[in-house]
Amino acid sequence: MSDLDQLERQIRGDIDAAADEAALEAVRVAALGKKGSVSERLKGLGGMTPDERKTMGPALNGLRNRIAAALADRREALKRAGLAARLAAEAVDVTLPVRLGGLAEGRIHPVSQVIDEITAIFADLGFSVAEGPDIETDYYNFTALNFPVGHPAREMHDTFFLPPDAAGEKLVLRTHTSPVQIRSMERGTPPIRVICPGRTYRNDSDQTHTPMFHQVEGLVIDTESHIGHLKWVLEEFCKAFFEVPKVSMRFRPSFFPFTEPSMEVDIQCDRRGNEVRFGEGDDWLEILGCGMVHPNVVRAGGFDPDVYQGFAFGMGIDRIAMLKYGMPDLRAFFEADIRWLKHYGFRPLDLPSLVGGLSS
Repeated sequence: MSDLDQLERQIRGDIDAAADEAALEAVRVAALGKKGSVSERLKGLGGMTPDERKTMGPALNGLRNRIAAALADRREALKRAGLAARLAAEAVDVTLPVRLGGLAEGRIHPVSQVIDEITAIFADLGFSVAEGPDIETDYYNFTALNFPVGHPAREMHDTFFLPPDAAGEKLVLRTHTSPVQIRSMERGTPPIRVICPGRTYRNDSDQTHTPMFHQVEGLVIDTESHIGHLKWVLEEFCKAFFEVPKVSMRFRPSFFPFTEPSMEVDIQCDRRGNEVRFGEGDDWLEILGCGMVHPNVVRAGGFDPDVYQGFAFGMGIDRIAMLKYGMPDLRAFFEADIRWLKHYGFRPLDLPSLVGGLSS
């Protein structure tokens, strides 16, 4: 074996043994650097005879080229091995499902959606939204609404009373959103057209009642409103909310302290198993209460009942949500079950409008 063959074999062995690019660079410098083993031999060509240069020149240049090619091949192999190791260490299981974003996963609670639907309908009818506190005084919750002393609604078994203050007055968790009617009259001047959605509280719990639930009140105060206006507003609301072309409504005499005359409203429907269809059938379902605002309530709001009159109505938001979307148990509204919410909830961008459709 010649001297050059032995040198080439040694360098190739070093190249193959290089474990990384740093070690390979060290081999390159040792062989082809300024003072490398191959470079030193190339420098010796100047001291050779012409005949020796004819033989050693091609041999040394061929050795240098083969070593350079071997270094390049080994460098590429090391890069591929390094990339493979990195990919293995940073592996992503592409078989896992992609996590959906908030807009795709999130759901709007049916109560929030129905409040938006109600607001869209009454806004189109010229109503604005009014709000009031959940914790009320006895005056706003009862007295100003013409509840006489000793009325059953004032009793502890129906109302959540808070401990009395220093003056002995007991605040209450409002039993209806009707106190907002008084506050709206105190703040504004006729004509007043407002709806008052919000939480209410009563000491009751079963499949169709919960201690905390949602109501919406409607109030109109002016000098000319009458029962005909009230009936038209409720009919237009029911047609828009239940998304039917026509409805048949039945107004039955009733009693509420804050309205006179007072009525309960039934809507014609067809019951098929657990499904209720409105605008057809021969059955009736109560959905709300209403009436002309009692003169004492108009007076408590700061207006002369001989000049101003109006009408009011109220309904349970949770109840009409159950009727429209076929939810059998009211208690599920408040159980925070994500499975229930994914089934009955609405997508965040499903904003109700009369143009695009309330529940589209």
